[in-house]
Amino acid sequence: MSLFPEDAPYRVLARKYRPSDFGALIGQDAVVTTLANAIRTNRLAQAWLLTGVRGVGKTSTARIIAKALNCIGPDGNGGPTIEPCGVCANCVAISAGQHIDVVEMDAASNTGVDNIREIIEAVRYASVSARYKVYIVDEVHMLSKGAFNALLKTLEEPPPHVKFIFATTEVQKVPATILSRCQRFDLKRVPVELLAEHFRKVAEAEGAAAEPEALALIARAAEGSVRDGLSILDQAIAQAGSGIVEAAAVRDMLGLADRGRIAALLGAILQADPQAALAAVDSAHGAGVDPQALISGLLDMLHQIVRSKMAGSTDPALPEGDRQAIQRWSTELSFPAMHRLWQLLLKGHAETGQAPQPQQAAEMAILRCVHAAGLPDPDRIAKLIESGAAVAPPSRPAADRAAPAPAPVASATALPQDAESIVALFENREAQLCRMLRDRVSISVQPDLLILGQLGDLPAGFAADVTKCLVEWTGQNWEVRIEAAAEGAESLYMIAERAKADAHERALEDPMVKALLAEFPGAELTEPKPPRAPALPQLRSATA
Repeated sequence: MSLFPEDAPYRVLARKYRPSDFGALIGQDAVVTTLANAIRTNRLAQAWLLTGVRGVGKTSTARIIAKALNCIGPDGNGGPTIEPCGVCANCVAISAGQHIDVVEMDAASNTGVDNIREIIEAVRYASVSARYKVYIVDEVHMLSKGAFNALLKTLEEPPPHVKFIFATTEVQKVPATILSRCQRFDLKRVPVELLAEHFRKVAEAEGAAAEPEALALIARAAEGSVRDGLSILDQAIAQAGSGIVEAAAVRDMLGLADRGRIAALLGAILQADPQAALAAVDSAHGAGVDPQALISGLLDMLHQIVRSKMAGSTDPALPEGDRQAIQRWSTELSFPAMHRLWQLLLKGHAETGQAPQPQQAAEMAILRCVHAAGLPDPDRIAKLIESGAAVAPPSRPAADRAAPAPAPVASATALPQDAESIVALFENREAQLCRMLRDRVSISVQPDLLILGQLGDLPAGFAADVTKCLVEWTGQNWEVRIEAAAEGAESLYMIAERAKADAHERALEDPMVKALLAEFPGAELTEPKPPRAPALPQLRSATA
């Protein structure tokens, strides 16, 4: 049954159930204890600063303090008390916001020096009927710099009959000079469990029935704000009419995606199934689920999985089916995989909110998650690499072991003894001749004789150019002879390519490489390709 007669004007739940004493102020035990002890022992500061997010009880606490300081009891003979009676003239007038000595000012609309000057002038006069003049300034951070400066002296040494109570949601914007003159109390967000229980009592007082899951949904949506939660509960009761406040109706009202849809979508993502994931997204879109709310639901479920993995338990407010799914995924997923998925979803949530087509943005974000889920676990890859590092590489064939290593660049007076040293001699001096010697001929070196087996086109005068360079650089007489290449002869370039191919085949047989290729289907073992050499121009004989 309602607490008010049927002909009384309706008051929203947030106002109707505003706490009127410290006992009704939920979730703020530390603040209540400190303030109650200060009042009981008469250790009263000249100013208090109440901070916290919206709807946690800052203004209500300020009014309770004002009543506690000015309560005179039912018989009119009482003093300051931690349990204001609520029935004396002062308590009633303060609760109604009509007491002449308790002034509430909204700093958001009274920001200037003139507004503060009015307070400074008024504090000099004694209170009319209350024990203390109390000035409650809401959203005090909105005051201008000049207004703050004008208030400093009065705030530091106010008359003994004056108390200031400031409330703000953005304490970082309040000057340090003001903070140092106040006792600060931080009002916390109210825990979900405490909010759900409070909403259950309010629903009962309103004669309404509500499912526990529906109350839990409202409590989570309130984000620690009692006022926000009561506003949602008010709407949910109105939506239910004379029926029960159901979880499904609350989800629809809040625009939340059904948890069954969320679980199905998350399952498709973790299975790396793009068709199933897109089908789940289309189903949610057809049901009217907001795209950004869909990703929010995935974030919420993933957060529950991480907490379950860390704490070993799930939110008791969740349905049994959700708890079982969350516990299963918490054992199957690694932390790197969950953190990677969280970052992708968080980025997708922001993109969906900014995109001109939110549904398309949500689909693309979820497809990115599907692709990432199909990749190997980073931990597993790291372990494969770590274990592969301990695997000895296959032994090289005897022919490879016998192959000579490339010779260093010859000096100007050194006599080349083999093909590699001949090519090295030309490396930094005649780049075009060097490339032809490496790519288009086989090389046989004998004392003062260089036999070149022709494998490709050579310009006229090639032998003369090579001879001139060798004579000039070594000081020896050389004969350079060009002949038809013998069967099976190879240039240095061909020898190097064959060695590279053999090394590639050996690498494919390495256990670590095999394991990595198995983890990445369709991957290939490649190496950076050097820039392609430009076509060689026609050489002109050096003797011409």
